[in-house]
Amino acid sequence: MLRVAFASNDRSTVNQHFGATAGFAIYGLDSEGKRPLLLEVIEFDAAAMDGVEDKLAPRIDALAGCAAVYCRAIGGSAVRQLLARGVQPVRLDDEETIDSVLAQLQAAAGDGSVPWLERARRKVAESEADDRFTRMAEEGWAE
Repeated sequence: MLRVAFASNDRSTVNQHFGATAGFAIYGLDSEGKRPLLLEVIEFDAAAMDGVEDKLAPRIDALAGCAAVYCRAIGGSAVRQLLARGVQPVRLDDEETIDSVLAQLQAAAGDGSVPWLERARRKVAESEADDRFTRMAEEGWAE
């Protein structure tokens, strides 16, 4: 399952700057085109972040395992750190509902029109194949 995060303060709209987001809604997309599933909601305590020099670290750490994060704005440092961890940042010009972005991703999920999505889908498929062969070897199929 492909994990995609959305910077949002209401869990329904992509409406937050990455570095100052109140939280992320993380959805799972499967390869069969079924309805995306809300997997997790991560919220950051604004008071706990007040005066903290590096507000990026907890946000980047929270996205472990995600293929992409959608946000309204993002700085260069955050972009570099996310890419280094294999998370594709996607900046939207206008606020958009999470449902509409998910619908666009589902529509694009086979036509190759979203390069990061195709790379992430191949990576998930390869990982699942590797896991299957590992399980088979553990069960004695390799003998």
